[in-house]
Amino acid sequence: RRPERAGPGAAGPDRQQQRDGRQHRIVGAPPIHHRRGGVDRLLGAPSRAHQDQRRHVLRSHLAPGVQAVKKILTTPIKDEDLESLNAGDVVYLTGTLITCRDVAHRRLIEQGRDLPVDLKGGAIFHAGPIVRQKDDGEYEMVSIGPTTSMRMEKFEKEFIEQTGVKLIVGKGGMGPLTEAGCKEFKAVHAIFPGGCAVVAATQVEEIEQAEWLDLGMPETLWVNRVKEFGPLIISIDTQGNNLIEKNKAEFNSKKTEIVKKIHEQVGFIK
Repeated sequence: RRPERAGPGAAGPDRQQQRDGRQHRIVGAPPIHHRRGGVDRLLGAPSRAHQDQRRHVLRSHLAPGVQAVKKILTTPIKDEDLESLNAGDVVYLTGTLITCRDVAHRRLIEQGRDLPVDLKGGAIFHAGPIVRQKDDGEYEMVSIGPTTSMRMEKFEKEFIEQTGVKLIVGKGGMGPLTEAGCKEFKAVHAIFPGGCAVVAATQVEEIEQAEWLDLGMPETLWVNRVKEFGPLIISIDTQGNNLIEKNKAEFNSKKTEIVKKIHEQVGFIK
């Protein structure tokens, strides 16, 4: 038999119940307003001054009366669509997005095999999706998260040159070969946030085609129709500017001083 609850806090997290003639405190789910801002409770809420400063910084990027515009690239992508993009910009993609990773790059570059899809003006995604085949034989995207782009670094410049691809999406940054390819052939590399693979699948309207199924699910070229797929953070622009390398250099320049300060506080760490 469930014991009866008593006390003024019976409906809240601090309610009391009577059991065996004694009062017992019951800890339940906190009220909804206590569940918000979990990060702030763990790390400490930012000061009001800091919040106001952040709002000022956000507002200062736009002229008075100007609202931010959502930048959407639509395939086929033209050179002029990319000219105004800078490393660090956020864009979305509507149109066709084809998953294309390690083996597809090797087949084209190392083996000289033609791709079974036309990538001119197109977009590829370094990804290994999870796909479900439905009863009617059609395919359904379950999860589509990025894989590490740097694995394709040694192929990417030549890949861009041979295919005419304009947008490369993946996880993490890429290196000098991709920088050179993007600058010479007017393409961009963008980062899709990690940990959002299931959300990304909701932005896939339909899997229109599947090529090279012999490679297995992760390596198959899945031809997806997407709508406002993103956010995509431009990491390398058509000028060869590399956001990740720039940030690494900036962070490393600050590292020595920060490590020195930490060491002064915890000198027992060698």
